[in-house]
Amino acid sequence: MKFFADTGDVAEIREIQSMGLLDGVTTNPSLIAKSGRQFKDVIKEICGITDGPVSAEVAALDYETMMKEADVLRKIAKNVTVKVPLTVDGLRACKALSGDGTMVNVTLCFSPNQALLAAKAGAHFISPFVGRLDDIHLDGMELISEIRQIYDNYDYDTNILVASVRTANHIKEAALIGADYATAPASVLKSLVKHPLTDKGIEGFVADWKKTGQSII
Repeated sequence: MKFFADTGDVAEIREIQSMGLLDGVTTNPSLIAKSGRQFKDVIKEICGITDGPVSAEVAALDYETMMKEADVLRKIAKNVTVKVPLTVDGLRACKALSGDGTMVNVTLCFSPNQALLAAKAGAHFISPFVGRLDDIHLDGMELISEIRQIYDNYDYDTNILVASVRTANHIKEAALIGADYATAPASVLKSLVKHPLTDKGIEGFVADWKKTGQSII
């Protein structure tokens, strides 16, 4: 499984990159708004940090304006992935953009039928939102499992990019199902390293080492 950082915070992205965990970045207008900076400036800086795909989302809802915005976004850097919503106009834009070689991330997916349409429209990524489904007492991981089966049934190349990830357990379950990518806040990605027995073991090693009175350097 590959990991994307779901953030517009450049410092967080650099930190995840330094840990060797960063395969790309997903952003949206809400995330970048938190930075207080210009949208295009932030996207350009992020694209300079990672060679992986960087999802930049259109703000428009109609096809014509989506295409105009997409043209601006994909000129920022070669690794920009244009993100569009899972609507009729979004699928039209996906079909047109993917047809000329632009990577497209179709976002706000909540059903297997929507994921099927995105694959048929040529999406490079489909972003099913597991946390938001959990919020309304549905099983977000059931959606991932159903999409995996549909894509495997028909050999679709669209990558399953699990989004709205809230916990380390979301990532584990998605990996067991066979999702291709997960995008998560930096705090969730860093939490993957945590285990109480690891912490306990380190404490024991440190205590034993101190007793020797030695130094490696």
